Amino acid sequence: MPDTAHAATAHTTSRAQALGTRWLGAGLAAALAVATLVLAFTGSLTLYISPETVWFAVAAAIVTLIGAVWSCALPLGAEQEHGHDHGDGAHDHGGEHGHEDAPARPGRRVVGAIVGATGGVIATGVVAGALLLPPASLSVDMAMQRAPVGNVLFAGADSVALGANTDTSTFGVGAWASVFATGTRPEKYDGATVTLTGFLTPSGSGKDQAHLTRMVITHCVLDAQPASVPVQISGWQGQYAVGDWVQVKGAVRVGADGKLSIVPASVSKISEPKDPYEH
Repeated sequence: MPDTAHAATAHTTSRAQALGTRWLGAGLAAALAVATLVLAFTGSLTLYISPETVWFAVAAAIVTLIGAVWSCALPLGAEQEHGHDHGDGAHDHGGEHGHEDAPARPGRRVVGAIVGATGGVIATGVVAGALLLPPASLSVDMAMQRAPVGNVLFAGADSVALGANTDTSTFGVGAWASVFATGTRPEKYDGATVTLTGFLTPSGSGKDQAHLTRMVITHCVLDAQPASVPVQISGWQGQYAVGDWVQVKGAVRVGADGKLSIVPASVSKISEPKDPYEH
């Protein structure tokens, strides 16, 4: 009876370990693949990666999902069998030379189990968050932390081409931020008309100037950088709150100090765009 009970306990433990291994492998991979496909289908994947890489993420998710489904066809525990059947020779070798390590094996197994369980809980929590939490853009607070008040310099991955015949009609906040920070002939841009969308942040230059800010990503939100341009809005904090999304139509002007800013003809409060980033 004791041998039968021990065998049943060992079988239950082995099955639980096999289920855990499968979940940490195929299970989590499949869950992330499903989350990626759902985000892509709903158009929310661009909250995390650049639109140019969506197709790659979707293709990878499909391949991962197919592989995860195929792996479920394997017998439970097959993942752990590879490399454990080395014949009698290998067993005998271990018996002759591995006896000194035998006392340490239970301790290593306990540590390994604890580390594996901790990693599994963390990974499961991350995946659960991806599946259950609603997609959200980077916060205004993060933008303000990454770009201290008063700093309009935008260290973009790509340099804006500036020349005598530069077409500024397609410039977004990121491109204009680069112009404002690096342009050596500000008078060249005086009078250029703009239509820009972003959220408002303090400029540190008084109550009549705000920053129009936009997060710019190159590949994914991990490389996101805030880009800001100064906008002259008289008493703006009495009309808007920090973080309000607005559309600004107006013109670029050179101030008495030789610095560029945007003087709006109209400022319209809007909802956060479906794609809140510039790319």
